[in-house]
Amino acid sequence: MKADPKLANAWKSKPGNELTDAEVLAMPDSEYMNDKQIEFFRAKLNELKESLLSNAGETTEHLREDTSIVPDPADRATIEEEHALELRTRDRERKLLKKIMQSLQRLDSGDYGYCDETGEPIGLGRLIARPTATLSLEAQQRRELKQKMFGD
Repeated sequence: MKADPKLANAWKSKPGNELTDAEVLAMPDSEYMNDKQIEFFRAKLNELKESLLSNAGETTEHLREDTSIVPDPADRATIEEEHALELRTRDRERKLLKKIMQSLQRLDSGDYGYCDETGEPIGLGRLIARPTATLSLEAQQRRELKQKMFGD
């Protein structure tokens, strides 16, 4: 994403939790991880967390509703497969929820937005696309290359 010069000063008059992605990207590099950006990312992470928790509640209700006995084995197999798929999705979301909680802790400690390996800024574009990122793009690419070459 490219910064829009028309939005360069829009962030100064708004609270961080009301900023748009484009307004955050338009901020000057010297403002990296200022109070407004921290507030922006905290709001983004909390919104994602609430969404995941809401989905988990819906899954519980959905699984509880579908416990009726179905005499046809094919129908029963279909229902079980749908449940298995839904549970796998929720498991991935559970792992994402853990990363969100870690990101919120990083915000509190002042480490958010900086690469775990190099200490360099991760970059606003990457954080907007993936708010739980802990590595810069270069460090992530190096890690993936090592995993590809040497396995996990």
